[in-house]
Amino acid sequence: MIASAYLRVYLPADELSPFTEHVPNPIGPVLQSSDIGLWDEPLTEDAFAIEWQNRPFVCPRYPRLRMLEGLLAFHNAYPGTIGSTLVPEQIVRRAALELESLYAENPSARSFILTSPWHVPLRWFVAFDSEQRELVQVADSASIRYRNNQRDATRRLHRARRVLAEAGFDDLVLEPVTSLGEWLADFPPDAMIELDYGSVAGLFDDADLVLDESATHINASLDALELDDLEQAGELYALAAGRWAAMQARLYAN
Repeated sequence: MIASAYLRVYLPADELSPFTEHVPNPIGPVLQSSDIGLWDEPLTEDAFAIEWQNRPFVCPRYPRLRMLEGLLAFHNAYPGTIGSTLVPEQIVRRAALELESLYAENPSARSFILTSPWHVPLRWFVAFDSEQRELVQVADSASIRYRNNQRDATRRLHRARRVLAEAGFDDLVLEPVTSLGEWLADFPPDAMIELDYGSVAGLFDDADLVLDESATHINASLDALELDDLEQAGELYALAAGRWAAMQARLYAN
C-alpha cells in the first residue's frame, strides 16, 4: 500500500444532506480493482464525521469523483508518451465523460479531500498555525494532525503567496500555493480544514513525530522572508524540507 497524507474539508453537519458515517475497515485498506484502476478504499458515498469546537462536522468522501479527478490529474501531469502509456487514452476519455456527467448531475459536487502519497506537501503547512499541531494516538502508534477554520487557512495562504511574490519567486513556486488557496476558497468560511498525516505517520518513529515542527519552520521561514532575512528564511525552510526529503523521494523510486 502507498502511505498517504490527507487534507480534508469538513462542513457543519447541518449544512449538508445527511450522510452515512464512514466506518473504517477493521483490518485496514483492502486493495480492489475497478474499471479504471486500483483503489484501496470502499466506493460507498459516505462521510467522515467528527466533532470540533463542540459542533458536529462531516467530510463527504465522494470516492468515485476523487478517483476520476485523480486519474485525469495523473495523466495530465505526464503529457506525451509517458502519460498515454500509463493511462491509455480511451480510459482518459471515458473518465472525462463520466466526470462531466457527475458534475452535470450535481453542480455542487467537489472533492473534499486532497491526497498526497508518501509525504505532506510543505505548502499544506502554510494553512495552519504551529499551535494547532496535535500529537494524536491512532491504533498503537502516534500521528499528527492540524485543524483550522477555512477563513483563517485561506487568509494564511493568500499572505504566503504575497510574501513569496514580493520576494521574487516565480510561478513554479507560486502556482501550487495559489491553487491550494483557490481550492479552499470554494468552501464556506465556517468549514474546518484538517491536515492528517494518515499512514505517512507510520514512516516515522514516535520520537521523530514528537519532534516534528514542520509548520513552525515553514511559517517562521515566511516571517523571515517578509523581513528580507533571506539567510534565516532559507535555513528554516531547509529544516522542514530536509525532514520530508527522504519521504518525498519515494515518489520517484520507480
